[in-house]
Amino acid sequence: MATAEIITIGTEILLGEIVDTNTRHIALSLRDLGVDLYRTVTIGDNADRIATAIRESIQRNDIVITTGGLGPTVDDPTRQAVARALDVETEFREQLWQEVVQAISRYGRKPSENQRRQAVVPVGAIAVKNPVGTAPAFIMETDRSVIISLPGVPNEMEHILHESIIPYLQRRYDLRHVIKVRILHCAGLGEGMIDEKIGDLETLANPTVGLAAHTGVVDVRIAAKAENESRAMQLITEVENEVRARLGNAVFGADADRLETVVLDALARRGWTVVGIETGLGGLLGTRLPRAISVAELSADGLMQASRDARQEAGTDVALGVAAFREQRTAEMVLITPQGEKSHRITYGGPPGSLSRWAVNLALNWLRTSMQETS
Repeated sequence: MATAEIITIGTEILLGEIVDTNTRHIALSLRDLGVDLYRTVTIGDNADRIATAIRESIQRNDIVITTGGLGPTVDDPTRQAVARALDVETEFREQLWQEVVQAISRYGRKPSENQRRQAVVPVGAIAVKNPVGTAPAFIMETDRSVIISLPGVPNEMEHILHESIIPYLQRRYDLRHVIKVRILHCAGLGEGMIDEKIGDLETLANPTVGLAAHTGVVDVRIAAKAENESRAMQLITEVENEVRARLGNAVFGADADRLETVVLDALARRGWTVVGIETGLGGLLGTRLPRAISVAELSADGLMQASRDARQEAGTDVALGVAAFREQRTAEMVLITPQGEKSHRITYGGPPGSLSRWAVNLALNWLRTSMQETS
């Protein structure tokens, strides 16, 4: 099975000036091809450091994909770095230059002299046309490995990846397997408790099972590799059914499902409406519910009364009140439904900055499970 690493190039990424979305897109594409991704790394605009990373990667992997550093400026070092990694020179190619000129002319401009750099590639490179931008991509083949250098602009990278690179990889490595993933979202059980219940499944070789803890939510990832999508999904379904049987009501959704969406759908099925009342959350509850009211800091009794008032004024069936107290690391919750009123206090042991998100997730899950108890 082919293996790969991704090297993202750009000092602006290291400095946090832009968010790297290319790595995720490439990783998902490789996953669907059945390629095992071993590592991703970000390197600044330094040709020597990039070359070192490439040399290390090609010793371990069949496929090394770089993204970024193919522009026309002096701080776009990928061409030189790849050449150094393979101990070859670079060369100017007139055909590539004509493609760059043609691409720039589409914008009604003439190329500047520094843009000639985009027509320079390592000796022996397979040039890959960029029909949606000015920076050509290229491929360098060795006896064992292949280095693929793609532009850093996301829409250019994605177009070249899907139109040229994926078909190339399928031919070169006879890629006939796929990897599919199902993410089960859980709430109400911590990561440790979930691990106790499904730990033996986490030792499986195919599908593989892993946990990812978020703030108040834990994801169970099930990934299967097979010769086709149908078989991969069959393998996933067998394990998914077992996970659901063991975790029960803690599983609230899968893949694109979100906790607030699941809760709102459950309310809609009952014909109920909801209003939120929040304090100390910075408006976070209002981003998760269609109707929420922010109020000044309240005591537990004050939160209950504010929730009663908000429910009456809004004319809703349900009121969900959440108050976070960062200094005390506690949160108060109030839930009023046609079945009655109840309150709940929770103590938080994590980073203070995550208290609000944790409290909102727990409150939404409390509403979800409360509706199930009275259905």
